[in-house]
Formats: sequence, structure tokens, C-alpha cells
Amino acid sequence: MTEDRTRGWFRGTRETTQIDLSTGSPVGAQPTRQIAATGTHATVQVDRDQLPEPPAEARTDSWAAVEPVVRSVEQHLDLILAAAPTPDPIELAVLDAQGLLCAEHVVSGRDLPSFEQAALDGYAARSVDTVGATPEDPVGLAVVGESQAGPAEPSAIGPGLAHRVAAGAMLPTGADVVVPTVWTDSGAAHVGVHAELAPGTYVRHAGDDVAVGDTAVALNTPIGPAQISLLAAVGRERVLVHPRPRIAVLCAGSELVDVGRTPGPGEVVDVNSYALAAAARDAGAEAYRSGIVPRDRRRLVELLESQLLRSDIVLIAGTFAGNGFDLVQEALAQLGEVTWAQVAMHPGPVQAFGRLGRDGVPVICIPGEPAAALVAFEVFVRPAIRLMLGKRQLFRRTVQAVSAQQLLSPLGYRQYLHGQVMRHPDGGYVVEPVGGGESGHDAALARTARSNCLVVIDEDVTEVSPGGLVTVMPMLLGG
Repeated sequence: MTEDRTRGWFRGTRETTQIDLSTGSPVGAQPTRQIAATGTHATVQVDRDQLPEPPAEARTDSWAAVEPVVRSVEQHLDLILAAAPTPDPIELAVLDAQGLLCAEHVVSGRDLPSFEQAALDGYAARSVDTVGATPEDPVGLAVVGESQAGPAEPSAIGPGLAHRVAAGAMLPTGADVVVPTVWTDSGAAHVGVHAELAPGTYVRHAGDDVAVGDTAVALNTPIGPAQISLLAAVGRERVLVHPRPRIAVLCAGSELVDVGRTPGPGEVVDVNSYALAAAARDAGAEAYRSGIVPRDRRRLVELLESQLLRSDIVLIAGTFAGNGFDLVQEALAQLGEVTWAQVAMHPGPVQAFGRLGRDGVPVICIPGEPAAALVAFEVFVRPAIRLMLGKRQLFRRTVQAVSAQQLLSPLGYRQYLHGQVMRHPDGGYVVEPVGGGESGHDAALARTARSNCLVVIDEDVTEVSPGGLVTVMPMLLGG
């Protein structure tokens, strides 16, 4: 187990679990071997108490225009989690509730099953009439009726009688066992029973599954196919659930053009609104892809106000001006206080957070470079979504892996590298960054798309030698 660093916002532990990446299922924890090491398994580490402030040269021109706040990853995450709202429960049709947490204690108002029924095909009979039956000396019973599953008139049997039944059919009054067909001679008018049965054998009694007043689905239970079937069985067409958080995704930048346009010189296609909306949906949110923000201040303020009214979180990815407040920064300042900070992480240290509008809706600003935007989403936005969903596990589980090559990281920054992690035939995991082991090589979209994990290097580590152990965060879809 690794230490929970959310300062109390996450009640539990961040588990470090071995994950089978081919299936996403946890496997037994085992010591990770040093695999295919070349050189020493060294990690260059410095004293945390002597970590410097992020160097001045790392601050862009835009940093000089905003408040010089420096935060650790944990401090910035704490601010966001503390502000994450708890949406009020809503009532949904049971099928629409799939994947959400139940927000009520569902009590059954009916018995399941609601009548005595056959558990399999056979003959309904009285257990006392089967006493002493064997294959060599079967007991003969007269067959007086037949029932299939479905609506039926009540029937009854007496001593020495049997009733042919199909699985799910209502049992006749007086019967307390079902003799499987394979334990008989399959007679039509008379049947020979080859085994003695105890009372209740192969009978589903009324209320065996759920009785009136029993809990059908408990509060905060994840609603999956089994829960949906049970809700339907107890007669619930709708159920109260914790809703999906609503997240508006906007992108800022004078260089951006819509995906349907051919970019001109200096222009790039807006990929962030698609990538971040997809990431939000994968995390369980309802995402509104609002696209590129307008370049007119009045229209931009109106857009932001409309998003604040319909969203639980507003997420803005962008490149911001370096010569003072740009249009987006000025529009945000008009709606409330947003604090810009340098987060001690790479990529994308310059980020912002505030609560705007009448309801204090959290607004998160993250870098506009696509790979950095996805990293910032993973580190800060995804845990907030899961908190709002009521999930107990806010963070992806991590594994320890052997680095296949040298990794370099800037001192004082927590480094996130896109990588490919694989199981080694000799046991444990081995990881290799898709963009090389140095900062600045992790931006290409194709490389990011080929990755299946993030390699996390702590602030006090500047170098990991080939064969050294690193923390890896597998990026499982929906995980």
C-alpha cells in the first residue's frame, strides 16, 4: 500500500496492486524482479527538505502575468477535491442507472419468487410418497396433470399422485418435492420414481430469494446488470441514484481551428475538446464538448455564464497570453476569482483553479498541449469526477515496474511520462517511455496514443538508471 496523499479528502488508501494489463484484473502481489538490467539499478535522489523552488527559467512569460503561486501536486489536488460539489440524487429509469451508485435503500414489496415453483423439469410429488424408492425398486405414482411455466390455474395432488412440471412452473398444492425427470422412467400416465427425496428438494419456495421487507439493493451499491435485474424483479421501474457529474469542456487558443477545417500556417486542429470530453466520459461524467471559445469578450462571458449554469465543473484547456491577461483570463476574472499557479509537475506546470458564478462552480484551467492536458486531467480532474460519483477508489491503482532505459526528470517537479508497460516472462513488469526518457519528448499525439500507462517520477528523483524501479499507473479504459 502506498501512502494516501489527499490530506483526508480520500478516505482509504492508495493501493499498489499488481495488475494484469491484458485483462485489467488484479493478480497476486509478488516481489518484482530486477529484469534485464544493464548497469546498476540506481535512482538519483535528493533530500526533499532541500528541494528548490521551480527555477525562474522554467516560468513562461505568461507566468509573470499571473499570481506567483507555487503548489505541490497534492496541494492543487486538495483544492479541487475540496471544491468538488456533491450533486443531488436524481431518479432514473433502472436501465439508465447502470454504472451509477444507488442513492436509496431499496426494500422489496413482494416475495421472490412470488409462488412455489419447480426448480427444474420433472414431477411434482409428495416427499412421503418417495420413501424407499430406488432404481431397483421404484415407487409408482399416477400422473394427474401437467404444468408449464406461465399463467396457470391452481391445482392440487393427493397421496400416490404426481404432476408433471417444467422449470419455473407453479407447484400444485400438496407437492413438496420435484423429482428430476432423469430420476424417473419418464412415464406419461404412470411414473416410476427411482430415488427418495427430502422435503423441499428442487423446489423454489415463495420468498426464498427476496422476501417482503428484505433489502433488494442497498444504499451506495454500484448498479450493474445483476442489480438492474433485481430492481426489475421487485417492481422498480425507476431508482434514485447519484448522477453523473456534468462537465463542460472548452478550449482556448488563437491558433485553434475546428476539426472540419484544414489548418493554415500556424494553426492547429482543436483535439483537446474531443480528448478531454472522451476522458471525462470514460471517468463516468456527462461531458459537454463546447469546443473553441469565441474571441469576442462579450460572447465569451455569455458562453462561460451558460456553462456555469448547466455544469458541475468547467474545464478549460488552453494556451494563454504572455503579455498580461488574455481574453480568457479577463473573462474569468470578470466572473470571479481564479488563482493561477505553477504546480510542481511536468508536463504542464502552469494551471489555474477557481469557483465562479452564483453557485461557486469549480473552474479548472489546464495546459493546452494535448499530452499535457490529458496528464492534468488524469491527475486532477478524474479523481474529482469519481469523488462526485460517490466512488470509494478515487485513483487508479499503480504497480512497480523495472525501467528498460534511463529516465531523466527535472529536480523539484513530479514527472509524468507516457509509456508502455508489459509483463515480463520471468515475472514482474517492465516499462519503457514512448517518447524517450527525457522531458520534452512526450508531446507527440501518436506516441501518446501508443502508451498504456503513465510513469510517475517523484520530485526528489532526477534520474532512474536502466533496471531501476519506478511507479507506473496503468491507463485502463474505465478503470
